[in-house]
Amino acid sequence: MITGPCLIVQPIHAAGLDRLRAAGLEPRPASGTDAETLAREVAGCVAVITRNTGFPAGAIAAAPDLRVIGVHGTGTDHVAKAAATEAGIVVVNTPGANAVSVAEQTLALIFALAKALPGADRSVRAGDDSFKFTTRLVELAGLTLGLVGFGAIGQATARLGAALGLRVLAYGPSRPDADFANAGAVRAASIDALLAEADIVSLHVPLTPETRGLIGRAQLARMKRDAFLINTSRGGLIDEAALIEALEAGTIAGAGLDVFAQEPLPADHPLARQARAILTPHVGGSTEAALIRTAETAAGRVVDVLAGRRPAGLVNPDVWPHRRAL
Repeated sequence: MITGPCLIVQPIHAAGLDRLRAAGLEPRPASGTDAETLAREVAGCVAVITRNTGFPAGAIAAAPDLRVIGVHGTGTDHVAKAAATEAGIVVVNTPGANAVSVAEQTLALIFALAKALPGADRSVRAGDDSFKFTTRLVELAGLTLGLVGFGAIGQATARLGAALGLRVLAYGPSRPDADFANAGAVRAASIDALLAEADIVSLHVPLTPETRGLIGRAQLARMKRDAFLINTSRGGLIDEAALIEALEAGTIAGAGLDVFAQEPLPADHPLARQARAILTPHVGGSTEAALIRTAETAAGRVVDVLAGRRPAGLVNPDVWPHRRAL
């Protein structure tokens, strides 16, 4: 039986903890997510499961017994992957486990913008009957939904959008034609072409050095003035200063954001003052169903690594032949 502690950097669903215990591992909740605390509390742990906090190089250096870092979700941008690989530590993630829930959050933000739901709610509570005579509301059927990125979440979003009568245009150059056909989407020739044509632009790519700041002033300028920008992926994909300028100038109609460059978003951040933006606190993958599925998947992949089985969701495959032995 596999034995040893597994540091749980941020809370995960009890179903995942049960999966670890059933395999002989001892879940050990971290008392904080700062680098100093993680470096101290990872001592003696054979595994780590983290969420959007990631896991830093200093903590990896302080963990001679560590064999695997499991990421509860898709994004690994806050995990020190190079340091992990150099140390022989396997990194795994769970792409697709929360795809349906994040796709639903994307659609929720689109609906909230198109139907001006926050303002409508406030008007009723304030007894303001002028709202429906002064606010632009949008019918979605027949509009073009542009998806930048066409992995599991992008494809799930495409299927939901197509079911609503949206025309779906997607950019995913590495994806086969069958993925587009199966999701009811048309392949976009380029991001620039998609930005110019879409009524709604939604981001579904990972944050990498190449995609950081993917949407900046030039890209926002290519969008239609009445278009919406949605981001349920990673905050660093957008130049937030450029987005604020575009919202204030009215060069795009609005933005729906579930992710930010800094999380949690500071209360005094300029985005928090934007009437044209709808903000949610990175909850796209936090439905009960997604939390269960993701926690169980992350735990299962950690167990696979410790049992010597090559896991699905292997982020740093080059490490596998040279991984730390138990």
